[in-house]
Amino acid sequence: MSSGSDTTAASARGTAPDGPAPSGPAGTDARPGRARRLVALARREALRTALAVVAGLALGLAFPPFGLWPLSLVAVAALAVLTRGRRARQGAWTGFAFGLPFFLLLLKWLHVVGWDAVVGLSVAESLFVVVLGAGLALTSRLPGWPLWGACLWVAQEWARDRLPFGGFPWGRLAFANTGSPFTPLAALGGAPLVTFAVALAGALLAACATALWGLRRGGGPRSAVRALEAFGLAAAVTLAGLAVPVPTKADDTVRIAVVQGNVQKPGMDFLGRPMQILDNHATATEKLADDVRHHRVPKPDLVIWPENSSDLDPFQYPQAYDRIDEAVKAIGVPVLVGALVDHPTKPGYVFNEGIVWDPKTGPGASYTKQHPVPFGEYVPFREQLSKIITRFKRVPRDFYPGDHTGLLKVGPAKLGDVICFEVAYDEIVHDTVRSGARALVIQTNNATYGRTGQPEQQLAMSKLRAVEHGRAVVTAATSGISAVVAPDGTVTHQIPEFTQGVVSARIPLRDETTLADRVGAAPEWVLAIVGLLSCGAAVIAGRRRRTKDEKGQQ
Repeated sequence: MSSGSDTTAASARGTAPDGPAPSGPAGTDARPGRARRLVALARREALRTALAVVAGLALGLAFPPFGLWPLSLVAVAALAVLTRGRRARQGAWTGFAFGLPFFLLLLKWLHVVGWDAVVGLSVAESLFVVVLGAGLALTSRLPGWPLWGACLWVAQEWARDRLPFGGFPWGRLAFANTGSPFTPLAALGGAPLVTFAVALAGALLAACATALWGLRRGGGPRSAVRALEAFGLAAAVTLAGLAVPVPTKADDTVRIAVVQGNVQKPGMDFLGRPMQILDNHATATEKLADDVRHHRVPKPDLVIWPENSSDLDPFQYPQAYDRIDEAVKAIGVPVLVGALVDHPTKPGYVFNEGIVWDPKTGPGASYTKQHPVPFGEYVPFREQLSKIITRFKRVPRDFYPGDHTGLLKVGPAKLGDVICFEVAYDEIVHDTVRSGARALVIQTNNATYGRTGQPEQQLAMSKLRAVEHGRAVVTAATSGISAVVAPDGTVTHQIPEFTQGVVSARIPLRDETTLADRVGAAPEWVLAIVGLLSCGAAVIAGRRRRTKDEKGQQ
């Protein structure tokens, strides 16, 4: 009897065709039957699942610290091939088999917190790829399916950028392509346009591969023509970015010094004893001042310290205030200081701030991080979750979000301050540039994740932002990687991890905005909506086909 018969289907539900299943041995046939079908399904899907796992790992290798960006095209193409012509449920499973190993490899730096955190976040992020896989399967039967698939990649990243708790946009295709021919496209449409181009080129390679497979099976000249067309279009999309001009001309310049004070040890307990991190940065600044006095290095116009460079609130602890003030007066120019500052009216809350500290007038304007990291800098549902996951007690205070962009006047320069993970969020960086920032500063503290690959991933985001906004980007990190990125995305200066040092550089200040600045999030919204509409069109087309088939059978 065939597996699709009514009798078998009823048996799988635990009922006989004409009534309840009898008790005893005959009534236990349902469970073995279901098990056999699951085993058969696993065998049928084993090869496809294994290939999806390999493709997901390949995508992980496209990102820093490995940086093999061509693998992003291969991975996208593989997922398109593996979901082509499948049902939505099958595509969803393939998406999960692809997404989970990808995120496990990408986010392995989180093992410092715990491998359960790596697995938990990877599973959560993979659920978005589950939906992507289902969408790719649905739209693969539509004409022009590579285009709709590329739009769905943008839609998937749009969702991950916002959900839940403000989103976690790590692992966007654009962030794997910060030194590839796709990179200049960021100046036109930001990170979403780069993702779209990478996904479209990968999907076109998938179309080429399927056409070649058809040729092997006797498809004839038409298959050869389709393969050539798809490959040619993929090459054109890949090389299109090389024709995009990246504006870099400076309106004027400013000399900056970036201080990387270093920490005593990486990991969760990087802070060490109180005042230690602050003293490291103050000492390095005073050494810079001595070098300036003896004409070993030119005097900077301003100095940048990283996030958390003051490990005590300078407004609550006089010793911290005095130590910062001594270092700032020694160098004699404004210093952008990173500090945790107690909330004035809400006990248990702190501000993560960048403070402009003047050698004459002391602390002045400040920027408060707008997007604290959930479960890292604040704990949602703290009272309930802390009873279940005791590790959350290691986050004793919640960071309170700021309510304005980081435009700060530091000496002669109007700089846009962006703190740590905020560099991954399009809207925060975009709003900062739109408010008048002539260069960008990324104050960050990566000491927890030192030597794990996370600092390299974050630096790649700085490179993309430089091209996207046509601005120099200065990354100041407590333990590295501190760097200066030119407006064309080139890293011009860099301090290795866990090294105390100072970068002195003259950076361009620019007033001209890119097309990406002017159009904002519009390209992302348009592409994401097109992707979702294509899924709707695929569902309608599928229903029409089924209706037509049913009428033909009558």
